Amino acid sequence: MIKYIKYENLDTEKWDQCIKGAVNSLPYAFSWYLDVVCSHWDALVLNDYEAVFPLPFKQKLGISYLYTPFWVQQLGLFSRTCEALESSNDFINAIPKHFRYVDLNMNNPAPIGEIKGVHLKENVNYILDLSKDYESLYSGYSTNNKRNIKKALKQGLTLFKNDSPKELIRMFRSNRGKDLGHLKDEQYQSLELLMHAALHRHCGQLWMAYGEGNRALSGMFLLFAAKRVILLFTGNTIEGKEKGAMSFLINSFIKEAANTGLAFDFEGSNDADLARFYKGFGTENHSYQNLEINRLPLILRMLK
Repeated sequence: MIKYIKYENLDTEKWDQCIKGAVNSLPYAFSWYLDVVCSHWDALVLNDYEAVFPLPFKQKLGISYLYTPFWVQQLGLFSRTCEALESSNDFINAIPKHFRYVDLNMNNPAPIGEIKGVHLKENVNYILDLSKDYESLYSGYSTNNKRNIKKALKQGLTLFKNDSPKELIRMFRSNRGKDLGHLKDEQYQSLELLMHAALHRHCGQLWMAYGEGNRALSGMFLLFAAKRVILLFTGNTIEGKEKGAMSFLINSFIKEAANTGLAFDFEGSNDADLARFYKGFGTENHSYQNLEINRLPLILRMLK
């Protein structure tokens, strides 16, 4: 039986055990992660936490709606068994009607069948299988990425793994972040809290590339799960781009993690230039679905 449970009544210990043991486990769905990235979330739960479906929500103009929080790529149904993953449609139909609008990214192994009133959209997500040796993985790189790595090595870039999340965020905001008006102080603050929480739980690593004069040129934050490592956030400077620092960082991790069997999840992207860069590491697209349900009054639908 699928039950709708409010946050204050959730057994977060059982919840996290379900996520940890899920056949499609992702770190985004742990209770500590959701507590950082969204101010309110409830859930759908099958029986005694055999399968769970997080429901992050907000309110606007008195209307409750479900959304995908910043710093979360995929949520949806998580289950201890493959059989329960086939019940995605049942969970979607069980979403309470008081959520008048739904905009959720669903995880890849739990595809959704056709449901009346539900709109689905495919998003790209590039993943590299790290079960091969480094030489085999490197042979799959694009010519451009190989060129950038060689350039970075000639520049004598160095790798440092114990920098501050604040420094990586500052680097991003001073460069690419200037063009992203949808990211506000609130989102950067939750990102910093998230990175500190992951570091505290020993499931996060921050890698930085430095040039001459101890100048930080590029950085990335890696989020680790049982069988996956996620490229959660990156920052680059103009000099870092010129010297191939991001290619150097990603290649350094791939070299270290080769033969581990991990899935290196690049988190997207629908952006053509970023997609080209990620594909240049020999990745494959594992698409996932965006779920939209619009129960808004007609006038609000028109405004939407």
